[in-house]
Amino acid sequence: MPYPYVLLSAAVSLDGYLDDTGPERLLLSSPADFDRVDEVRASVDAILIGAGTIRADNPRLLVNSPERRAARVAAGRPAYPLKVAVSGSGDLDPEAKFWHTGGEKVVYTTDKGAERARRVGLGLGGADGGGADVDVVAVGVGLDWRRVLEHLHDVRGVERLMVEGGGTVHTQLLQQGLADELQLVLAPLFVGDPKAPRLFGPGAYQGGRLRLVETRRIEDVVLMRYEPTAPGAGSLPSAADRRWLSLACELATRCPPSSTAFSVGAVIVAADGTELARGHSREGDDPVVHAEEAALAKIEAGDPRLASATVYSSLEPCARRASRPVPCAGLILEAGVRRVVTAWREPDTFVAGADGSGLLAGAGVDVVVLDEYETSAKAPNRHLVG
Repeated sequence: MPYPYVLLSAAVSLDGYLDDTGPERLLLSSPADFDRVDEVRASVDAILIGAGTIRADNPRLLVNSPERRAARVAAGRPAYPLKVAVSGSGDLDPEAKFWHTGGEKVVYTTDKGAERARRVGLGLGGADGGGADVDVVAVGVGLDWRRVLEHLHDVRGVERLMVEGGGTVHTQLLQQGLADELQLVLAPLFVGDPKAPRLFGPGAYQGGRLRLVETRRIEDVVLMRYEPTAPGAGSLPSAADRRWLSLACELATRCPPSSTAFSVGAVIVAADGTELARGHSREGDDPVVHAEEAALAKIEAGDPRLASATVYSSLEPCARRASRPVPCAGLILEAGVRRVVTAWREPDTFVAGADGSGLLAGAGVDVVVLDEYETSAKAPNRHLVG
């Protein structure tokens, strides 16, 4: 299912702390950076925080600039983004500022947590009509981040989600491969208290290095923007999967036009997020080469990274072809790749009953179809499929 674009936003000390242990919140950002954060808030559809942040900071979480709110309204959007809280237990203070400022609010919780939240007065005016006007959404026995994101996208129409903490929320989203971007502000001070909250906790994160896409000095702090690059695992898509598949769809637009073959792009990415090769249909001087074939030809046979790599292809790898003895699905199996992410199942335009995904899955390959990219994959092939 499609998810919103998930942007994690945080400020930390030089030694990686979100706050100290004093009674007042430690201000890590500069005034100019607070204004930047306000600008980012104004650009998104929803802002999310965990219950721990509500308890610790009692934030209002608003777009403070009247001009930015007016611009949102002029664009046909509500003055404030949707405010989202996440709590596994439902242990929430109905008097917190979060519930009584700004626009619409929703809390995602467990089945038991929903009962508790409603008992204290959260949920469409509260149980007695005197509580906070909040939509309480239960997502099951446990707190499932994928269900939360699906509901935000499909039911609430959220395309861009800003996550402002706390550390547990940031940690879980990164560990599950659900964060599209990390905006990290580094403040020039130390906390040094092991009891203070840190940005990221222990656990299993995706491997590899994040890609640095921007650095910016803002008064005495530094903003760094990172994108995760490591593919997902098995049948579960990651945010990086979407970015790599988008690149494959862009590569398809570079194909020389043809009335007898699809335009397809492909990228092969190692488990640590390293791009191994890319290719597109009819690349170079070969009028019949396929995208996956072109990409695989650029990697030395037997490269040990292929066994844990992911092939991204805008169109599912072919199961049958006339121009070569081995179809692309067969080439992928021969290379030892065990995971493929694609945007579009092959229509019957040239081959009836094509099912490269089925061939691969039957051989034990994990095949992930992200059909939200089907329109992009079809774009350079409109003359073939309408």
